[in-house]
Amino acid sequence: MAKAKTTAFFCQSCGYESPKWQGQCPACREWNTFTEEPVVKKTKSSGRLQRVGERSVPLKLSGIETNEKERVSSGFAELDRVLGGGIVAGSLLLVGGDPGIGKSTLLLQVCRELCSQGKKVLYVSGEESARQIKLRAERIGDFQDQFFILCETNLELVRENIEREKPDFAVIDSIQTMYHEEISSAPGSVAQVRESTNVFMQLAKGSGVSIFLVGHVTKEGVVAGPRVLEHMVDTVLYFEGDRHASYRILRGVKNRFGSTNEIGVFEMRQDGLHEVSNPSEYMLDGKPINTSGSIVACSMEGSRPILIEVQALVCETNLPMPRRTTAGTDFNRVNLLLAVLEKRAGLHLSSCDVYVNIAGGIRMTEPAIDLGLVLALVSSYRDIVIDEKTIAFGEVGLSGEIRSVSMAQQRVQEAKKLGFETVLLPEVSLKSLSGTAGIRVVGLKTVREAVQYLMESRTESFEEMFS
Repeated sequence: MAKAKTTAFFCQSCGYESPKWQGQCPACREWNTFTEEPVVKKTKSSGRLQRVGERSVPLKLSGIETNEKERVSSGFAELDRVLGGGIVAGSLLLVGGDPGIGKSTLLLQVCRELCSQGKKVLYVSGEESARQIKLRAERIGDFQDQFFILCETNLELVRENIEREKPDFAVIDSIQTMYHEEISSAPGSVAQVRESTNVFMQLAKGSGVSIFLVGHVTKEGVVAGPRVLEHMVDTVLYFEGDRHASYRILRGVKNRFGSTNEIGVFEMRQDGLHEVSNPSEYMLDGKPINTSGSIVACSMEGSRPILIEVQALVCETNLPMPRRTTAGTDFNRVNLLLAVLEKRAGLHLSSCDVYVNIAGGIRMTEPAIDLGLVLALVSSYRDIVIDEKTIAFGEVGLSGEIRSVSMAQQRVQEAKKLGFETVLLPEVSLKSLSGTAGIRVVGLKTVREAVQYLMESRTESFEEMFS
């Protein structure tokens, strides 16, 4: 008799199973993603696919009751904003991010806030000991008696503890450390991660417990494991930012219960993460005065306007191929705007090195910052100092026209609240504005008009002031 095959090939991107190795995955079309892993041995006595809770029976849609109070506040307004108003009961949430970015710290602080509301929380750690978690918890603050810690990686034991303790919330740190005894592959493999997520999904939907999963990320910045992992959960959150800087950004890339356009901003301090209620003021802290090549632009993140400082440095070069460097924005978008300035505004930038930076380390790709990028480039090229109380937003087209952007009223109100005196925006957006008293609004049609406005309102540079 032929020997039964005990291994198969799995796609690391989507989890597709194949009996032999393939160069390209037929499901997700990714290349070189197949790895060989042991096949899961299914036995009749195995209870790993049993449903949790009541027996599954069809229900009438009219007979299903909903309650708006099913959302529970996490204790952080920034996190609630990203989640769409709070944590939904019985939801499965995946939190990913670079090592050391603050995922465990954030979830530990969320556990503390939930316990203070009288909720029972179980923290399952597969990477740290109970004493290590205790030391970190003491730095964050005092915890209530409703907080429990379990240091375990065996999936069956974790499930038994959740079913026995019946917590309101559970944190799994991390999903890549969980393993099932009946699956012979190593923890973190496609089979183990997929099976572990399936078990926690059944627990969340069957018992109503909200479960947070911490996920490791690959060098490409995506959650390690099969892509199906993100499809199985209800919400996917990414914790971004430079771990050597103090700020952190929580961004939702999938949310079945709310918008995916919102972001939450936090600041890392010695005693944990603190919310940044006004990111615009935080990002503009330390903005230089009387310096060319700098202007404030406005970008929208969901329903929140964020003011950022756009910096540009344009200098002549003798190199046959000028350098183009960007930080915090799209490289190709900057090259497009340079071509527009060259063609439509008559600026000879082909013999200049160009460096563009979004101050603060934040990354913005919304087209509304195009006008700010153009003005910063012209300011540096002509050595013109832009008034520090001026802000700009608008999309620039290939014909040099300045196109309208959404939520112009909210952007102007945010600039007015932070003390700005002049707003440069697309002329077509003027008709949508109301209540602009106390702030000067200037409508611009083309890039040539923007350059002309900058030349007419020219302010002496720092060197000219003291020459």
